[in-house]
Amino acid sequence: MVNPTDFPEPTLVPVNGVELEVFEAGRENVGNPIVLCHGWPEHAFSWRYQVPVLAAAGYHVIVPNQRGYGNSSRPAEVTDYDIEHLTGDLVALLDHYGYEKATFVGHDWGANVVWGLTLLHPTRVDKVINLSLPYPERGETPWIEFMEQVLGGDFYFVHFNRQPGVADAVFDQNTSRFLRNLYRKNEPARAPQPGMALIDLARAEAPLGEPLMSDGELAVFVSAFESTGFTGSVNWYRNLDRNWHLLADADPIIHQPVLMIYGDRDMVAKSANLAEFVPGVEVVSLDSGHWIQQEKPEETNQAILKWLEQQAVTSRLVQRP
Repeated sequence: MVNPTDFPEPTLVPVNGVELEVFEAGRENVGNPIVLCHGWPEHAFSWRYQVPVLAAAGYHVIVPNQRGYGNSSRPAEVTDYDIEHLTGDLVALLDHYGYEKATFVGHDWGANVVWGLTLLHPTRVDKVINLSLPYPERGETPWIEFMEQVLGGDFYFVHFNRQPGVADAVFDQNTSRFLRNLYRKNEPARAPQPGMALIDLARAEAPLGEPLMSDGELAVFVSAFESTGFTGSVNWYRNLDRNWHLLADADPIIHQPVLMIYGDRDMVAKSANLAEFVPGVEVVSLDSGHWIQQEKPEETNQAILKWLEQQAVTSRLVQRP
């Protein structure tokens, strides 16, 4: 477990019309940037096990709380959280530090943003490492419409869109309980229940499985969401169909080298045709649930460092006269 006081002190960085709360390590490694993008409902602190290891390996580690999270800006308009705004923040963050491109690492929703960034701003992305969420294929039907047809109105992506504000209010009323019940590992398998699963989770008296983190670590997440509420972060989900339209003209193929890290016990499904859209992908699967880099930090770090070193060797060989 990591003591929260060991995490870097943040700075507020103006980007793209908002301010992002950014945590940095390895500033002495200027010129070798790696940007870590958290998921939902997370925080930059979710990368606490990766930050010191990557800095020690020679990287300038940049970890933003993305818009809607922590002490970063929380715009009021739902459309301020679409993929153009979220990726625009990361481009502006590179500009702030004077970088043309960087390696981007994303987990969960952060992975979705990194996929979108690579499609919309391919010249700013050097390499991609994504955890949990594989490349989201853009089919013929907008994503929320498709999910509603297949998974029904209670599926949380759909519920967030069709009943705006309902789930946010429950999360806000039960912040500590919701996050305690959500951040678990080794949960027993159970049959799907009717109703909106995350609302039920936020109200559940007893959590399943084992705690993912210490009370002190959990307190970082609880404190952040007690301060911000959940609406800004849930607004990311409310732009999925808008994002589907915004990505219509993008080249759907990811041309950069990619490491995809799955958790074998993650409820997010693995992609059956990942290499079709990500031809340069290498896949690693860990014995983990959804919170991969927090549940299996050493294995995650080893996978990332091994792959980055392989990429560095390949790059040196290519550059030889």
